[in-house]
Amino acid sequence: QVQLVESGGGLVQPGGSLRLSCAASGLVLGSYAIGWFRQAPGKEREGVSWITSGGGTYYADSVKGRFTISRDNAKNTVYLQMNSLKYEDTAVYYCAAGLLGLLSLWRPSGYAYWGQGTQVTVSS
Repeated sequence: QVQLVESGGGLVQPGGSLRLSCAASGLVLGSYAIGWFRQAPGKEREGVSWITSGGGTYYADSVKGRFTISRDNAKNTVYLQMNSLKYEDTAVYYCAAGLLGLLSLWRPSGYAYWGQGTQVTVSS
């Protein structure tokens, strides 16, 4: 019943841009904390960016200044605008939704709902 679907991934050159989308059904995204996480082959899943139900936004140091998270409540969709992409950004990107506090946003285990992931590959 609850479903999160990511889209917008693809192959881009270093310095390029992508906009990822996370479309929700079965829940209202505006009532949840939403996180973007990524996982590269052989590495642990890491948090990228978060937006709270109140609209506060947070970023990992590695993407701050390059990525922007936003929400369109009318479309029940959260976006991750990714600019100035680097080789190190290559990963599968996941969105997740949960009811949790600020101190737990970084922790994947706190999120009840996850999308299927979308591949981002940065290559020359």
